[in-house]
Amino acid sequence: MPKPVQKDEIVNLLEEIGTLMRLAGENDFRAMAFDRAARTIESLDGDINTYIEEQTLTDLKGIGKSIASDVYAYAETGSVPVLEKLRKQVPDGLIAWLGISGMGPKKIYKIHKELDITEIAELKEKCRDGSVAALPGMGEKTAEKILKSIAWMEEFSERCRIDEAAAVAELFLEKMKDADGVREISVAGSLRRASETIGDIDLLIAADEKDAPALMDRFTGLDGVMEVLGQGETKSSVRSKEGRQVDLRIVSPDHYPAALMYFTGSKEHNVALRQRSRDKKLQLNEYGLFHQDKDKQADLDRPLKATSEEDIYGHLGLGFIPPELREDHGEFDLAKDGNVPELVELTDLRGILHAHSTWSDGKRSIREMAEACIERGYEYLGLTDHSRTAAYAGGLSIERVRQQWEEIDALNREFADDGKGFVILKGIESDILSDGKLDYPDDLLAEFDLVIGSVHSGLDYPPEKMLDRLMTAAAHPHIHMIGHPTGRLLLRRDGSKADLNRLIEHAAEHKTAIEINANPWRLDLDWRYGRKARECNMMSAVCPDAHDVPGLDHVRYGIGIARKAGFTAGHILNTKPLGELQKWLKM
Repeated sequence: MPKPVQKDEIVNLLEEIGTLMRLAGENDFRAMAFDRAARTIESLDGDINTYIEEQTLTDLKGIGKSIASDVYAYAETGSVPVLEKLRKQVPDGLIAWLGISGMGPKKIYKIHKELDITEIAELKEKCRDGSVAALPGMGEKTAEKILKSIAWMEEFSERCRIDEAAAVAELFLEKMKDADGVREISVAGSLRRASETIGDIDLLIAADEKDAPALMDRFTGLDGVMEVLGQGETKSSVRSKEGRQVDLRIVSPDHYPAALMYFTGSKEHNVALRQRSRDKKLQLNEYGLFHQDKDKQADLDRPLKATSEEDIYGHLGLGFIPPELREDHGEFDLAKDGNVPELVELTDLRGILHAHSTWSDGKRSIREMAEACIERGYEYLGLTDHSRTAAYAGGLSIERVRQQWEEIDALNREFADDGKGFVILKGIESDILSDGKLDYPDDLLAEFDLVIGSVHSGLDYPPEKMLDRLMTAAAHPHIHMIGHPTGRLLLRRDGSKADLNRLIEHAAEHKTAIEINANPWRLDLDWRYGRKARECNMMSAVCPDAHDVPGLDHVRYGIGIARKAGFTAGHILNTKPLGELQKWLKM
């Protein structure tokens, strides 16, 4: 039986085939056929799944038997033979060229064929030595334009960290929220779902049709806009000064709940929702939830009343699913039984664990970090400077550890005398050594209030060896938490491939937590292990790994990951009041 698909999914599929055909140097008329089919599907009012189930795609103008068969095959198997063949045929390097401004598939194929190059580095070299300019129809200006575009592309990658995207989105939201005609406004897309990295930034506004043109003009004319990529009646796209693409869609207030759900995604979540609606003889799209007509299409004259996303989920027999969970990663099993957990909130945090000071590689003193926590309403700070092996980060010798404790004791006495109700916990981020042991003698480790064990070297160990290393550390009698378990740096380097499911089981057995490192470069533990962590009743903590005062606020991104993992406040150590936390640390 065909799997339900989204219209955009098929449009992207057909467009990719057409693009790859041109990159492979195939007949342009054949590629154009896929382009036309994509436009036909894009403008389709009805549900494409009906045409697939009844195999009537050829009834649509511009779709022949061959392309229809490709779509049917995709819905049935998840792949298309012609596309798989093209993906193998076209070098991966050429795909990257598509991101270069002004470089269409035909031009790419021409340069590739004439100069026998496939990588961007080779293209840069050939632009600089005059080879590209010498090609028929190219010239020096074309070569210069290609070089400038490559420089831009290298500076601003396709995706960015969540903190970078959030900063841009918040700037645009702030400048648009009070504009005349705005009824409701929200960020959507992967940013609303708190994904680790973000592509385009999606904004959605509810407004009356008469107000839309002025709102679009305001959006495209904002100070933060460097380039207008496109402007229409219902959607406009700009490039911000930071290099990020920001898309704004305007919908009517009646359509806003369904549109917010649709444009939040994920694609997989939306597919499952639409199938659920069909099972209930309803049709869900970006305009609303409708009864079906006799042809199993949306009867636009019979919408179900919905003033919020909650209403739509309710009509489908589901509890409200928070945006962070919408990844088709088990959330429907929770929602249909009314067991969607009350996810942890930023306001649940009672203190900060995992932060650094000038004693190691931090930029602020212990006092400054503590006072910043007090200003934010926290009850405690788990100060965890680096251990002695991390000499590159000013790791503490045993002598300096004890000197630091003296300063912490003095500060705690001062805070107590002033009635601040705030405590600094004596912690350490101990390097996990190559054999899994920690960095200090056991008698010293036993004196710390908080011990976090982290891997900072040997990150390229084979997965099984890395797992042994982490499991040995997790079983240490004086460790409380494993820090950033994979060691990944988002958009920079991949993390360890150690089997984290086994580590989670082992850590839970030994009452060792695994942190969610909230630094937006890390966001590690990955949210996808949340189900396993919940099954094992493993504890975690949302830790900013702060090296400066602003870094304390990175907990907001860690909370997003904790929510994606399905964690409640009960799963997060630093939601505990100080007394309860101290009791847990001494277990």
